[in-house]
Parts: sequence; C-alpha cells; structure tokens
Amino acid sequence: MRLRAPISTAERYLAGAIFVVLLLAAWTATTWGTPEARVVSPAVLGSPAEVLTSFKSLWFERALTRNLLQSIWRVLQGFGLSILVGVPVGVLCGTFPRFNAFLAPLSVFGRNVPISALVPITLMWFGIDELQKVMFIFVATVMFVVFDVARSVASVDEKYVQTARTLGASSSQVLLGVLVPLALPEIFGSLRLLFGIAFGYIILAEMVNMTGGLGALILTSQRRGPMEHVYLVLVLITLVAFGIDRTLNAISSWLFPYREQD
Repeated sequence: MRLRAPISTAERYLAGAIFVVLLLAAWTATTWGTPEARVVSPAVLGSPAEVLTSFKSLWFERALTRNLLQSIWRVLQGFGLSILVGVPVGVLCGTFPRFNAFLAPLSVFGRNVPISALVPITLMWFGIDELQKVMFIFVATVMFVVFDVARSVASVDEKYVQTARTLGASSSQVLLGVLVPLALPEIFGSLRLLFGIAFGYIILAEMVNMTGGLGALILTSQRRGPMEHVYLVLVLITLVAFGIDRTLNAISSWLFPYREQD
C-alpha cells in the first residue's frame, strides 16, 4: 500500500475481478430467498439470475437492438456536428488569444450550464422530435470541444512555432503545418472522452417524449416493468460505452503510435 506504487497489468485485472465478485456476492445475498424474506424487495432489485433471465424479453419484446442503434445514431449526429463546429473554432481560439477572449463568456456559460436545464431549452427551440435530441447533444458538448481543442493547440511548445518562423513559414503554414498536427493527438484524445460523455447525455434527452432509444427503454421499464430491464440497460450502456472507448483508443494508438495510450 505504498503511495503511488506501480501496479502490474495482472494485478490491475485481478483487483477489478475481485471487486466484481464481491459486488455479485453482495447482490446475491441481498436478493436471496423468497420475496418476503429478502433484504431488498424484488420490486426494487431482482436477483442476478432474475435479471439475466429477463434479457430474452428485453431483446425481443422491447426491441433492444433497434433502440441501441437509435441512441448511437443520435449521438453520432449531435457529436459529429459539435466536431464540425467546435474543432475549427477551438483551433482559432488556441491560436489567437484575442479571439479566445472574445468567445470566453460563451465558452464559460456553455461548459457550466446544468445539462438538465438544456432539455426544456432545446424543446422550445427545436420541438420534441428527432432534431431536439440531436441538437441537445450538440448544445451540450460543443463548448467542451471548443475548450479542449483550444487548450490542446495552445499547449504546443512555442519552440516549434519559432523554428517554423525561422525557416520562413507564413502564419497559415504555422497554423496548418505545425500547431494543428502537433495538437492532433491531444485533440483526438479529448474527443474520445467527450464522446463517452455525449453517449451518457442522450439518455436524458430520450426520456422526454419516449420516441425510442435507450433512455425511453429505461423509462418504460421503470413505469411498466419489469425493473430487471432497467438494470440490464444500464449494464448495456456501460459495456457499449466502454467498447466504443476502447475502439477509439485503438484507433488513436494506430494513428499516433508515439503517444502514450490510456
């Protein structure tokens, strides 16, 4: 238990596995026996076996695959729009301090406004249909993209800029040939993390008018049952988000092999 002691890969996986086993043991203990004898009511939390056996009805009766793909597609549209707008603006902010100062009030507001407050705002602006969910993701994430991209560009060591200037590079050549390429690994890493956050945000938007998606699936299961579906969807969201994160991390290691990966 030494402070900041290094840990091997095997130890890390073993520690995680022990936690999962203990969690499952506690879950089983609190949901063991007849409904009357349980520590936790089955109306609140089913046993691990009950949750797993309900997967078949979730898959077929609740159209799990369709709802999952619908949520992912909404995130791809909304976050893709954030990238199209936020990356160029962030590059300009990281390159030109005066432009960054000009947009600072909007950036601070966009990164600190409560996410739940954006739901009624986007409902007023974009209605209750598909556009609202896409724009909710865009509004919720675009200022984070701008901020992270600006920080990545601004953190490029000044010596590279001075070297390019010494060699006769113009301002546009420094921007496109030095600052952006050197900041790109950090930008990609930030976008990877923000995509995971956006995937969590879409659940909130989908609970508004319940027009498909994992958020609507959670709310439907909570209102009509079975509650086991709620826990299965939560586990699924975690696994999908983790899988997407690992895929993006692998792409990052392929694009930028010189950068240390997470």
